[in-house]
Amino acid sequence: MTGIALDEQALLELVRGEAREARAAARLLDDRAVDEALRTAASLLELERGRVLAANASDVAAAAGRLDPGSLDRLALDDERIDGIAAQLRTMAELPPLVREIESWTLGNGLTVSTRRIPIGAVGANFEARPNVAVDVASQLLKSLNACVLRTGGAALGTVTVLVDDVLRPALEQVGLPASAVGLVRASERAGAFALVSLPDELPLVILRGSGPTTSALARAAAANGVKTLAHAEGGGLLYVDVAADRERACKLIAASLDRLGVCNRLNLLLLHEGVAHWASGFLELLQERGIEVRGTARARAHAPMLPLDRPLGHEWASDAERVATVSIDTVASLPEAVAIANDETSGLAAGIVTEDAEAALMFLDLYRGTAAFWHAPTRFTDGFALTGAPETGINVDWTPGPRGPVTYRDLWLRQFRVVGDGTQHR
Repeated sequence: MTGIALDEQALLELVRGEAREARAAARLLDDRAVDEALRTAASLLELERGRVLAANASDVAAAAGRLDPGSLDRLALDDERIDGIAAQLRTMAELPPLVREIESWTLGNGLTVSTRRIPIGAVGANFEARPNVAVDVASQLLKSLNACVLRTGGAALGTVTVLVDDVLRPALEQVGLPASAVGLVRASERAGAFALVSLPDELPLVILRGSGPTTSALARAAAANGVKTLAHAEGGGLLYVDVAADRERACKLIAASLDRLGVCNRLNLLLLHEGVAHWASGFLELLQERGIEVRGTARARAHAPMLPLDRPLGHEWASDAERVATVSIDTVASLPEAVAIANDETSGLAAGIVTEDAEAALMFLDLYRGTAAFWHAPTRFTDGFALTGAPETGINVDWTPGPRGPVTYRDLWLRQFRVVGDGTQHR
């Protein structure tokens, strides 16, 4: 069943039931069986390719005219994307399981103490209408021996339901694991997302992905309910072209940063040092050739004819449905000013520098406080699979301790102290 119309209380009970079943199933997960389930899921995905693509075609047709081009691109699957999802499942299966013991030591009184990684239990995940994320998140959580309850944007619910019911759950059952280790909110109402962050006893942690305002509202609701979150609400890559930059290298990095527009890690804000601001016209031409609308600050417009920036400097265009094909440009007087903008005016997702001056590059890398810092590499590499070989559940941009940046199965655990004595120790 998909798209069920339910009142809020009924929806809450539906999600609670999925969560309780997932929590019970989590206790039965083990590394060997999970890896076999992931391999089986890859094979089932290929076997059920036609069913998945048919459901996705229906979702895309229903969303046409309602979603912007970037959202439609993220929603759509084709044979190449199916092959990519299957390949990632097989890659996940071959990655080493979590090493459970972190470190150990013996106290002077003879107690042996070790710190260990233990599973969380059941974890919720609310994500945008992007079907591949359902498999990415589920595989990460299963790999870390956690069960999950998934909730996708309504536009992708048909596709995700097929992925859960015809791929992930049968794969678990075929290897002797409970299908309920992967739960699904089978309703399109937005209240389903708020139900997901309302169950601290069943779902103590919820992964949040998607547009900034919605994700922020869910994070606030989760905090009020005592539910912890890993939130991916905002993005946008920044590229600073230093006074010591090579122009050709800068052009290559700009182009490489815009291969896709509807993604959080693409080029969003281009900063030019005043010493190379005369390159603005060339960069403007490069961007316009790629169909990009360029918006500039007053400082930038002094060097090239571009539209005025009518949003905050760090506004993320990838999540702006009406103007997804847009990049902002500003000029700065110094590297410290560029870093200050990166730290204070953007989400803190990722920032890069183009410069032939190694000392300047290292200063930029040392001073930037975001989740990923780059020198002569596009921010598009801010991605769990690209950087670590494991698909991500999302990119956490919180300014707090804990997993930050691309979050993978290696981050989804709780620390536990294990203490062993001989019965003679006392305080």
